[in-house]
Amino acid sequence: MTHSATAFREGMSRLGAAVTVLTSDGPAGRHGMTASAVVSVTDCPPTLIVCVNRKNRSHDLFVENGVVAVNVLGGRHKELSNAFAGRAEGDRFTGHDWTRMTTGAPVLADAEVGFDCRIVDVREVGSHSVLTCAVEAVALSPERPESLIWFGRGFHHLHAAS
Repeated sequence: MTHSATAFREGMSRLGAAVTVLTSDGPAGRHGMTASAVVSVTDCPPTLIVCVNRKNRSHDLFVENGVVAVNVLGGRHKELSNAFAGRAEGDRFTGHDWTRMTTGAPVLADAEVGFDCRIVDVREVGSHSVLTCAVEAVALSPERPESLIWFGRGFHHLHAAS
């Protein structure tokens, strides 16, 4: 049995995860990043956990603003995911329609799902912060569901059955 950071990362590459863009706006400014470390905690009250590396430039802005939108991406959003992962020049928000719900965090208008959240707790674990996020509003796409998944160190598209 192998136990090392390398083995752990390889193991995690085999755990498919939805690709999201986390966004925030407020006193610390507007910012966003691509993330796959998002987990549902409970539906009563609706709560998500979002994990963010403390070295990421979005981290402190999210914490200071106290709000974050979790924008769940579909297959058509691969380019947007790359832009928010820092693989594109210019303003990441340009060229897409954004809306706002309860908290004021930017929500991607054509996201598969937009979870508008208030950060209610921040815990440090290793290199990351675990943000506990109370979901204040949810926007669901009216289109047939699809998902952009990160698996095996690459993007994959999943479509719901008809």
